Amino acid sequence: MHKASMQKHTSGLILLAVALGLAACSQSDVRVTRDKPAPQVVMKPRSEPIFYNGKTYQLDFAPKGPNLFDMSVSGMGPSQQKDAVAVATSSLGYFACPEGQKGKLQANPLYASGRWRMQAKCG
Repeated sequence: MHKASMQKHTSGLILLAVALGLAACSQSDVRVTRDKPAPQVVMKPRSEPIFYNGKTYQLDFAPKGPNLFDMSVSGMGPSQQKDAVAVATSSLGYFACPEGQKGKLQANPLYASGRWRMQAKCG
């Protein structure tokens, strides 16, 4: 092979390698941006009347940690655990979770002093 032919062949291989490398990079999930990330919304404790099954109950919730909330539902009796959990988790999804996420109970709720108390998170 002549020297000029060899250089042309080597240049072609280098261009092929670069093109393949760029093609592999274009399929990654990495996004480069100069924009700063949106600031995290700091949520304050909140109290809301919730209309459920024909009655109005009181929902109180407050952030406890990252993605974790202390919640209570008042106005329900000790036999309404399932209803209290439904009110708390669906309301958390509506008021505090990113779009498309629902509230999820973290532990068994406790009934004391006329309130159902529980912890929930978005997820």
